[in-house]
Amino acid sequence: MKNFIQVDNTEEEQVEQIKKWWKSNGKQIIAGAVIGLAGIWGWNTYTEYQDNQSLNARSLYLNYASDSNNLGAYDKLTTDFSSSTYSDQAILLMAKYLFDAGSYAQALGVIKPLTNNTSPVISNSAALRTASIQLQLGQHEQALSILEGQSDDDFSGLVYNLMGDIYLDLGNRTEAQKYYSLAIDNVTENSNLTQLIQIKLDDLN
Repeated sequence: MKNFIQVDNTEEEQVEQIKKWWKSNGKQIIAGAVIGLAGIWGWNTYTEYQDNQSLNARSLYLNYASDSNNLGAYDKLTTDFSSSTYSDQAILLMAKYLFDAGSYAQALGVIKPLTNNTSPVISNSAALRTASIQLQLGQHEQALSILEGQSDDDFSGLVYNLMGDIYLDLGNRTEAQKYYSLAIDNVTENSNLTQLIQIKLDDLN
């Protein structure tokens, strides 16, 4: 583009040069501008779509969370927004509702797939709840197996506590005491959970 107009040319010659240059390069300039604007418009449209999807998923989750009988909201959320974290939260909630109702086998079927979730928080929460359900069903080995596979330090206190419950249910007081002690070492001091675990330990002594 350097010196594409000769300043020492006459005005008419300069105009003619501009016309020739535009004829050769105008299409590329227009195309570049259109592509650039299309990219901006496309990104804005995608962002708006994502925001709308998130709002819709949130609305469905809140509808279900406030009314456990609203299975229409649950089904739509877990079907149409299955990749949303709100869908994962709804599944955890469904499993809780089923557990509280004593429908342990159904609760297990609902929550177990979440143990492979890509979110560590979701997968660890699901693992703990899965093991709790398996304890209720008398599936001690399966429950211990899924807990032993957990390595997140943020959940270790809860994991050890539940493992203590499982061993206690098996009648293995020594192992129960061991895991309750580990749980106390890995939960927040002076928390309600710490006090509860200490009561369990005291009962074993």
